[in-house]
Amino acid sequence: EVQLVESGGGSVQAGGSLKLSCAASRYTYGIYSMAWFRQAPGKEREGVALTYTGGGSTDYTDSVKGRFSISQDHAKNTLYLQMNNLKPEDTAMYYCAASERVRWMPLFPIDFEYWGQGTQVTVSS
Repeated sequence: EVQLVESGGGSVQAGGSLKLSCAASRYTYGIYSMAWFRQAPGKEREGVALTYTGGGSTDYTDSVKGRFSISQDHAKNTLYLQMNNLKPEDTAMYYCAASERVRWMPLFPIDFEYWGQGTQVTVSS
């Protein structure tokens, strides 16, 4: 089992940037896909960015393409989400998640076995 801990959330104005981090408790052996999800009040949890522990491929949901960038530092067992040009509609709780299988967009929460506790991102207009 792997524990995930997110950090880096906060409040910013529209157009600003934030970088989220997700630290894994151990080397991600047996984990193939890592992703960022978000959930706004009253809405379903949405997968926004995906990468693979074995390679550099990434994918994004359309609403964040060109603004968000997912990356990982294997030496630190850490996943990142760089968020630029933030918009009020990006306001949500952001979660990192890990799966023991290869996943593709669109992402479904049920397909991910491990979750962090979430970090809040609030974007004001």
